[in-house]
Amino acid sequence: MRIILRLIIITLLFESVLWGGEKKIPILCYHRFGNNLNDSMMIKTSEFAKQLAWLKTNNYSVISLDSAVKYLTGQIKTIPDKSVVITVDDGHKSIYYEMAPLIKQYRIPVTLFIYPSAISHTNYSLTWEQLRELENTKLFRVESHTYWHPNFKHEKKKLSPDEYAKFIDKQITGSKQMLEKKMGHEVKYLAWAFGIYDYELIVKAVQSGYVGALTIEQRHTAKSDTLMTLPRYMIMSIHDIKVFQKILNEDY
Repeated sequence: MRIILRLIIITLLFESVLWGGEKKIPILCYHRFGNNLNDSMMIKTSEFAKQLAWLKTNNYSVISLDSAVKYLTGQIKTIPDKSVVITVDDGHKSIYYEMAPLIKQYRIPVTLFIYPSAISHTNYSLTWEQLRELENTKLFRVESHTYWHPNFKHEKKKLSPDEYAKFIDKQITGSKQMLEKKMGHEVKYLAWAFGIYDYELIVKAVQSGYVGALTIEQRHTAKSDTLMTLPRYMIMSIHDIKVFQKILNEDY
């Protein structure tokens, strides 16, 4: 028994030296919340409440996206052992009416990826006033989701090279500038619309001043990932609490 224990200890020490005791971080991506499932991107508010309760019961720590990136880049040396990041794309009004009360109850950080063309202009979206109110809680942080959520592959096919270059500038740089003007703080992160990215888009994002960008590639993020293509799990209506647990346990 002592020999086995020594072998286990030696193995753990070796892995700690080799990998620096690295922690992988699941980044979750939500869209809409409600009592009725109108589409696959919506989850029931009650199901979201179950997920938050499960995270707390199982000793998970919800950390900010910024803290996760600082850990991945070595700016901070450690984070809680069972860390998870929560993000929400698009800026649907259910964030304010359905999600926010639960976030305030649990006092956990959330990153909102917003495309500003819809804000205060559509009946399904948040208003600028609501976004500012959410940020004033110190729990929500607004970041960029391009200017109007385009499909870059489709646009590249139908636009000339010059037109496409201007289009990219509007979607990536223009979104950042608009959000910074409206929210009054630096916008550092970008969520790729439809998860679409390529070398040209990444270069533009870096030139525009983003320090990180997120995909919808479903796996835990690690220090080996590039900052401009960080993976996320999309949490959808088909994901009950059992599937949610598998995702967090890397068994999905």
